Amino acid sequence: MQRLVQLVQQRLDNLPVACSLVLPDSQRLGSSNAPITLKFSDWRSIAHLSAGLIGRLAQDYVQSKVQVEGRLRDLMALASHIVQGNPAHDNARRSALGWTALWRRARSLALHTPARDAAQIQFHYDVSDDFYALWLDPKRVYSCAYFERSELSLAQAQQAKLDLICRKLMLQPGERLLDVGAGWGALLVWAAQHYGVQATGITLSKNQYAYVNGLIADQGLQGKVQMHLRDYRDLDEAEPFDKIASVGMFEHVGAAHMTDYFAKLSRLLVPGGLVLNHGITAGSPRSSQLGAGMGDFIERYIFPGGELLHASAVLEHMADGGLEAVDVENLRPHYARTLWAWSDALEAQLPRAQQVLATSLDAQRAQEVLRAYRMYLAGSAMSFEQGWISLHQMLATQGAATRYPFNRSYMYSP
Repeated sequence: MQRLVQLVQQRLDNLPVACSLVLPDSQRLGSSNAPITLKFSDWRSIAHLSAGLIGRLAQDYVQSKVQVEGRLRDLMALASHIVQGNPAHDNARRSALGWTALWRRARSLALHTPARDAAQIQFHYDVSDDFYALWLDPKRVYSCAYFERSELSLAQAQQAKLDLICRKLMLQPGERLLDVGAGWGALLVWAAQHYGVQATGITLSKNQYAYVNGLIADQGLQGKVQMHLRDYRDLDEAEPFDKIASVGMFEHVGAAHMTDYFAKLSRLLVPGGLVLNHGITAGSPRSSQLGAGMGDFIERYIFPGGELLHASAVLEHMADGGLEAVDVENLRPHYARTLWAWSDALEAQLPRAQQVLATSLDAQRAQEVLRAYRMYLAGSAMSFEQGWISLHQMLATQGAATRYPFNRSYMYSP
């Protein structure tokens, strides 16, 4: 143990962020006045710290083996210096091995059956609507906002994102819009109210399905907006849509199914139709999740079955699926800011969040969920800041009949 303590002390001495550690034997390392104090009850957590496995440390926190005192923004500043190397590239090197690639494909195929996809979506999104409402904007937009001006609030930036998607899709009154993975319905309602489209959404979340149908009734949108509890694979291709949005959805599809996913969207489009795919992308062409234990943490506590692809791979799958990419935009800094806004909102009301979760979960599960989301939101914000993961909007068309503008000016507010 003494050698492990010496290694940790050396790492602390080289960190630009002051940190205090309380070891399982009550020994303290570092200054007691440091902005961050980590208290350990298990020596294995000390080993995770020494090895830079920040995802394993997050798991130890969820399991109450580590206690955190201080702001999560300071903790993530510390974590970014603890991790060794680039978590995206390190994981990519392992993924490049032939047997690893084969194993990943087999796993992806097995994980993403309709039944498993439904269970995995409900594991994440059906925790508690009221919990998400505590830290999302009033429209409950659970995806990257668009800060077209630096002074925008989160709510304003989310409205700007909804409108950016509608403008990129060149929505026109009377067109049929499909939103694949429609969440709590913000894009459906926005497009129907501001662009006069006939909007149809699908989800695998029972909570979201019920919420959006209530929203449709409350806002008098019957006949203009529909929401279905349905897998994308089950959508009828006999009545294609003019435009399709897929926002924060394709991360759940699985790499082994990605070409089929885009081929399905292509078949659901009228000739010359447009699809806007908005989602998280990997930081390396051969990485499907973050290294340093972060990907494993997200798999276990947040998004089971989630897989990330590099932007270059997404474009390849789109092309193989029959879609031509006509515009690509990287919104990575916007997602870092979005996630910090969510994290700060959750941190501001932790007792209330615990109460809300306790109404639908047992006490231990409620505590684990809250701790997991604290680490997930702040850790993801740090990961986007560091460029370990990214966020791309990709606009694509089906067929050569699209009258696509010769410049991008139509996408931006006047």
